[in-house]
Amino acid sequence: MHKISKEVSNKQLSNIIKAVAAVGIIGVLFWFFMLQNASPVLVEERRLNSTLTENPPEIPSDETLPKNQGTVRIGGSTFTFEPSQVETIRPDIFNPGYFSIFDVLIHLHEQGRVNLQYHFEESMNTHVIDAIDEETDWWYQVYYSGGWPERNVFRPDHYPWKDQTTLSFFKEIPSRLNRIYSVWEEETTRKNNNQEVIIPQVKIRSKSFTETFENVRVTPHNLRNDVFKENTITAIDVILSLEDQEKISCELQYYESIGTAGIVKSYWVEAINEDVASGRCGYVYEAGSTQFRFSSGNHIHLPSDTRVLNSPEYVEYFWICI
Repeated sequence: MHKISKEVSNKQLSNIIKAVAAVGIIGVLFWFFMLQNASPVLVEERRLNSTLTENPPEIPSDETLPKNQGTVRIGGSTFTFEPSQVETIRPDIFNPGYFSIFDVLIHLHEQGRVNLQYHFEESMNTHVIDAIDEETDWWYQVYYSGGWPERNVFRPDHYPWKDQTTLSFFKEIPSRLNRIYSVWEEETTRKNNNQEVIIPQVKIRSKSFTETFENVRVTPHNLRNDVFKENTITAIDVILSLEDQEKISCELQYYESIGTAGIVKSYWVEAINEDVASGRCGYVYEAGSTQFRFSSGNHIHLPSDTRVLNSPEYVEYFWICI
């Protein structure tokens, strides 16, 4: 049975660094330098021992709803918006009040501040930008509080907006966009053929063991039913599904904030089997196509409990020490 802990603020420095390791590896040394001056504080901790499938912990939506004015840069122009005015175009994914970075574009279009042309591509299960102000070949860059710019190949209408998000849209090379779209088509075809989410390969490279699992059936655990509609599958469900199948055991940890990252509000995998994150060591993950491994697009600082999955070619959790 996995265990879950929830904190209401930062733990001591060692735990902060441990969580940073779980957020990701790209630029993590930069975060470590920034966090050296973080002061340890007393915290209140609550442990939940019930299984998530039967009794998932609830995060009140008033804790995680976007409330602060947002900013987005499109080409050479900067726009602000109020989150309370943005509605999602993916009500099949997001609960009311939550929305994606793509929804920000649509909101600006509806206000007459940009001219957006787009369409829903069923073969990729996503919306695609056709043009912004008559120009084509747009892509985006996004990161949360305490983060940094990085390449990604994730569907923009799946990527949740959160307070203190940095977002920009820029012109991309058409050949790269075509590669991304091709991967999305493959994922959608795989999901449609299986009629469920089955990951061809899941790999765990931990401190004391390495295990590879083939054709892993992933089921929803509704860990983030504040943000997402019931039965939305996220990357953290891969680990929880392996535990359901008695192939591993795990523990999760909830973080409100991490050092300079003032808004985190997510769960991370804290332990798998006997390996527990500690000091400067912990788990990171990536998911997607083997075409975009690591920093080429799959390894992004989107917490695994808010990374909605279609049916990627692989998911990998691995242990790092900084």
